[in-house]
Amino acid sequence: MNLHLVRLEIPEGANVILGSSHFIKTVEDLYEAMVNTVPQMKFGIAFCEASGACLIRVDGNDDALKAVATRNAHALGAGHSFVIVMKDGYPINVLGRIKEVPEVCTIHCATANAAEVIVAETDQGRGILGVIDGSPPKGVEQQADVEWRHGLLRKIGYKR
Repeated sequence: MNLHLVRLEIPEGANVILGSSHFIKTVEDLYEAMVNTVPQMKFGIAFCEASGACLIRVDGNDDALKAVATRNAHALGAGHSFVIVMKDGYPINVLGRIKEVPEVCTIHCATANAAEVIVAETDQGRGILGVIDGSPPKGVEQQADVEWRHGLLRKIGYKR
């Protein structure tokens, strides 16, 4: 077995969702989940088939984001994995719907941070072992940090 570290490409101002699924209709069902939840969101989806033709299936409503999702999927090369690259919305807006897609098995990460994916490769293929998302903690929040967090969530409309 060989291990690979794959850094996800995340464009400025974008977020990425990385997950595992199990069926060829994943790319179409994820497309429907995205547009039916946040219609104005721009996104690209790439899904790696794990049998049959073993193609990267691609969908979305933004050609540049579809290209980024495809490059990420190709770099990962892990069967049954999917990558969604999105702008004009956040993972929190769509994660519930994505988790409801019957084929979706796992969400590995949803982030705008620098992210690295640990991929194992055997004679059979490749699979995702885990994700390194962002930086390690630098300390524990103090009262001023709590107040900042509360203020930010209210400013951007996620809390009252």
